[in-house]
Amino acid sequence: MFKAPLVRAILEGRKTQTRRALSDRTLQLLEYGSIAGECYELPTSGAIHPNDVAYYNSFCPMGKPGDRVYVRETWAEIPRHQPQTDEDLPMRKDGRILVYQADPEWDGSRNFLCADGCMRWAKPDRWRPSIHMPKEFARIWLEITSVRVERLQSITEADCIVEGAAGGHGAIPGYQYSATPIEHFRHIWESTGGDWAANPWVRVIDFKTISTNGRPA
Repeated sequence: MFKAPLVRAILEGRKTQTRRALSDRTLQLLEYGSIAGECYELPTSGAIHPNDVAYYNSFCPMGKPGDRVYVRETWAEIPRHQPQTDEDLPMRKDGRILVYQADPEWDGSRNFLCADGCMRWAKPDRWRPSIHMPKEFARIWLEITSVRVERLQSITEADCIVEGAAGGHGAIPGYQYSATPIEHFRHIWESTGGDWAANPWVRVIDFKTISTNGRPA
């Protein structure tokens, strides 16, 4: 799942990496693994033991390198009777058109050329949260290229940039200075409910975009 600004970053080719905090369940499984002698404990500081890298990566719920995953984003359907358009928009079998909140033209409504030749505004009845997006409605598909585990604050400026956080003036609303990539990424992390100060263990997933118009063949 990605919020609209990060979806736009993917569509524009500015985002090829994402981070997800290790869940309590994953941390518990790794603790059990260390008790059973299958791996070392997660260190309180420093890097993961080299022998454990592959073991920790195997618990990635998003998949492994080579796996294809789809992006869930905020979406809506416009009933068939509203717009009649020849634009290249995803359409369900019943004629309903799928629209996505991340698209810049969706500031609340959109102009469509209707069957009678008149231009009319069309507005979704309601936006649906990304968590409820069915796979068949997804337009963006990614292929995982690498997975690793590290501390959140280990992120480099280069990683921030491929996370879609390049910094600069206006990157952080209300911030009067030119934000660094690290500051910009921290703002994104905290704005989505993450705790930067806690410096949690995170899974870093690198990916490439393989489709932006539906499931690839």
